[in-house]
Amino acid sequence: MIRNAALGSAATLITGTLAASLLLAPSASASQSFPSGRDNGIAEAFGTQIAAARAARAGIDWKDCPADWGFEKPIQCGYVKVPLDYSKPFGKTIDLAVDRAVSTGTKEERQGALIYNPGGPGGSGMRFPRRTTSKSPLWVNTAKAYDFVGFDPRGVGHSAPISCIDPQEYVKVPKADPVPDSRADKNAQRKLAEEYADGCKERSGEMLPFMTTPNVARDLDVIRAALGEKKLNFIGVSYGTYIGGVYATLFPTHVRRMIVDSVVDPDRDNIWYEANLGQDVAFQMRWNDWEDWVAKNDASFHLGNTRAEVEAKWLELRAKAKANPLGGLVGPAELIGFFQSAPYYDSSWVPVAQTWAAYAAGDEQALIDAIAPDMSDIQGNISAENGNAVYTAVECADAKWPTSWSKWDRDNTKLHAQYPFMTWANAWMNLPCATWKSKQHNAIEVGVGAHRGLPPVLIVQSERDAATPYKGGVSLHKRLAGSRLLTEQNAGSHGVTNLVNPCINTRVDTYLLTGKVDAQDVTCAPHATPVAPAPVAAASLAKSPAPATAGELRAKDELPAVR
Repeated sequence: MIRNAALGSAATLITGTLAASLLLAPSASASQSFPSGRDNGIAEAFGTQIAAARAARAGIDWKDCPADWGFEKPIQCGYVKVPLDYSKPFGKTIDLAVDRAVSTGTKEERQGALIYNPGGPGGSGMRFPRRTTSKSPLWVNTAKAYDFVGFDPRGVGHSAPISCIDPQEYVKVPKADPVPDSRADKNAQRKLAEEYADGCKERSGEMLPFMTTPNVARDLDVIRAALGEKKLNFIGVSYGTYIGGVYATLFPTHVRRMIVDSVVDPDRDNIWYEANLGQDVAFQMRWNDWEDWVAKNDASFHLGNTRAEVEAKWLELRAKAKANPLGGLVGPAELIGFFQSAPYYDSSWVPVAQTWAAYAAGDEQALIDAIAPDMSDIQGNISAENGNAVYTAVECADAKWPTSWSKWDRDNTKLHAQYPFMTWANAWMNLPCATWKSKQHNAIEVGVGAHRGLPPVLIVQSERDAATPYKGGVSLHKRLAGSRLLTEQNAGSHGVTNLVNPCINTRVDTYLLTGKVDAQDVTCAPHATPVAPAPVAAASLAKSPAPATAGELRAKDELPAVR
């Protein structure tokens, strides 16, 4: 009743606003007003129309980006204003940072704006316009047709950033070994998780109830309107696929082109507790793939010529770091943070193996330098803490989480027995959701009503993805009528559309430029397996040029992740 009264008191404003909104986008479908499986809906749908119309009138005041944002000309930056709470569109607002690189083609070639999200939750899409300015070969054709637009989602970076802990404390190492040896170890981790949840409430409590994927999807629709676009062109990778699936459910008639790459399974029962358990299994599979590759290239790395030998080396390293953290800084937790890059991304296979090989050959400092945080990098540490805060806030707010410690303990103990690489590290990362101090919503039923006016959506998925297992792509495909599933067979790098694979690249281009998809689903051969460096004597490895650091691995262009 209070919400209705508030809306009614602004009736004259609403009338004009809605009239403007109808000029910019098709009418909201029934699925937008009453999406299944949510504890809110019609007020938020109404509020989104008001906010979109307001943004359409205001547009975006594009300017050169602030110097400390790190985006050079001709990339331009601006802000879009959105409600904190879409059920109260005339209440508190926040500003979302956006940037763009204008299309490089002729006026006749231009098809509008293409918005990008790289994943997370907590990832920034602001680097996306650099695919235009750097003339990235995979995107040069699409760049002729579209302005490439990135944004910081709510709570991220320059968009009302949230925080849960002092950033310098967040990056401080070494942290406790994620794998517990005793009940006392588990209780210590439980205490840390609850303290983290308390910190989120204390530092960012006003934002927390509204840090949800449906609100990010609503923000996306407001950005669309601010850009002057009648319909949305969107690429979502990793968690960005969940944003895309929710958007397609809430706003099916607003979609023009949508690519989702490396898909989160949107099943309500999967969001988010089960999703993280599924990751533990998939990470172990891909970790095994990488160890097989390292063993196959033993002449280059000298870490063992079978997976069992490589795993034994890993366990040896892990045990040494547990007993005496390397350089006083790198323990098992830090090792996992670095080594998990290999099962995430094929681009990390060589540098991670090289760093490890140098250590095994006697250069301990190379591994320490690659992993240990730079405490002087204040801005980088703020960004890292912010990304983790948003990840936690969104996943905790999107759905109800188990509150029983016995369930967490039972599930993760059982998984760890077979899939030890990531299980407990993943559990502790998500455990704050068990004692979350803010509202947890009901997960949306993705796909309900989305057949009404939704054009074909292109779904791209590798079979052996660790962060977003293959069944996620299949699940979303079943939910979005008319979609096409493009499978990269026998591959597992996370984020497929930015890899060189002509079978995929040509279809991505064709879809974005023409809207056409294949008559049926397509299976592609895998992209090229990483090539190991030339064989060298083990003694020479410690004298090799310094391999990539953990920071450099993370800095690769828009590496997506559902952490």
